Amino acid sequence: MTLTLAEITSLLQQRGTAQYGTEAVNQLEHALQCANLAQHAGETSHTIVASLLHDLGHLLAAAREGNVEHDISKDDLHQYIALPFLRGLFPEAVLQPIRLHVDAKRYLCLAEAGYWEALSPASKRSLEQQGGVYTDEQAHAFLEQPWASEAIRVRRYDDLAKVAGATVPELDSYRSLLEQACL
Repeated sequence: MTLTLAEITSLLQQRGTAQYGTEAVNQLEHALQCANLAQHAGETSHTIVASLLHDLGHLLAAAREGNVEHDISKDDLHQYIALPFLRGLFPEAVLQPIRLHVDAKRYLCLAEAGYWEALSPASKRSLEQQGGVYTDEQAHAFLEQPWASEAIRVRRYDDLAKVAGATVPELDSYRSLLEQACL
């Protein structure tokens, strides 16, 4: 079932106030910081929206399990869970960077010296749950996929979007970008 923009906004506002695992921010703060970073980098509306919604699957998984926040003791496959709820509303330019943002972390840990060391403790823990650092062969296959470069950029915003008390625009300020990114 495809969510509407109103349902997505409501989900972020109601469930997004739960803590983002052991990070210093909640889910909504993380999403807003990520979208703000993408917007300031001059990204397209599709990549900004992918940045805003990249972790929506955590909220959907927690809701499905009847929890307030996602269970950090296991991989909830959040990068896939949101896709059926967003397909039909957004194009592949939004969906694929969301789907690939976890793979981008696995890729960057192999490809970029110092990347793993710079990850937050929570991201390091989830990396192991998500399959660990890519092999050379996996990294090559990742780069061959359409939307891999966008996913890498979303991943970089994701990594930086964990600042307690950061001042960013409210969710309502992304309404027109969400509408622009729709099919």
